[in-house]
Amino acid sequence: MTKKLEGKVALITGSGRGIGRCIALKLASEGARVVVNDLDQVPADEVVALIRAQGGEAVACVGSVTAPDFADRFVKTGVDHFKGLDIIVNNAGYTWDNVIQKMTDEQWYAMMDVHLTAPFRILRAAQPVIRALSKVEKEEGREVFRKVVNISSVAGLGGNPGQSNYATAKAGILGLTMTLAKEWGRLKVNVNCVAFGFIKTRLTEATADGNASVKIEGRDIKVGVNPDLMKMLEANIPLGRAGTPEEAADAVYLLCAPESNYISGQTVVCGGGISI
Repeated sequence: MTKKLEGKVALITGSGRGIGRCIALKLASEGARVVVNDLDQVPADEVVALIRAQGGEAVACVGSVTAPDFADRFVKTGVDHFKGLDIIVNNAGYTWDNVIQKMTDEQWYAMMDVHLTAPFRILRAAQPVIRALSKVEKEEGREVFRKVVNISSVAGLGGNPGQSNYATAKAGILGLTMTLAKEWGRLKVNVNCVAFGFIKTRLTEATADGNASVKIEGRDIKVGVNPDLMKMLEANIPLGRAGTPEEAADAVYLLCAPESNYISGQTVVCGGGISI
């Protein structure tokens, strides 16, 4: 049986860990050839090795999505290794919270850079490649659809206390999504967005002492959710629990599959029925 993404080339940022890792594995399981990205070499290589062990094709492109040269290098990796470009998932990101009166410029711009500027640069770098491929396909009388899935959050749809930087960036990605859906429709590109609710990852695991942190680009970023707060958050989710990274990846896959060929400019909330 032919897999639904057989032969497609998928570029996925932040795919060495967490939700991004699950997205990479999901798309690869459906036949996509994947460019895996992570800040660090080891997790990126692990995902590449796992995909290859399962009979798929993958290559790593390590580095920060916020680096000025990353977008061109990322797109070039897919074109050089797999001779194509079909799917882009802008997933990389993290949170760096504070109430607005205590938020620094560094915190603000860090969220804009990773959640908004990085996707913009990647899509800008991809446009000439997509345009050239689309022109050839049109001349040959073939209709080939490509997919862009940008990742937002319910915080970008309804706001969230302590996350003015993150929520603003995640709201901004909606504007980019809707604009490119209109610009790229003529190129047969479906541009959509998935807004995640509460998904359990290493950044949201329950921590009783509240002192857990991870190092991201040289910064110690506080992570984790107080267990009591987690229970309260989950109680407000109609399905009664937080989502898994695998379920988040499934939502992204829906917008990469052929069944979404006439869906563009939309935002799907993957949040267990959470109200915005």
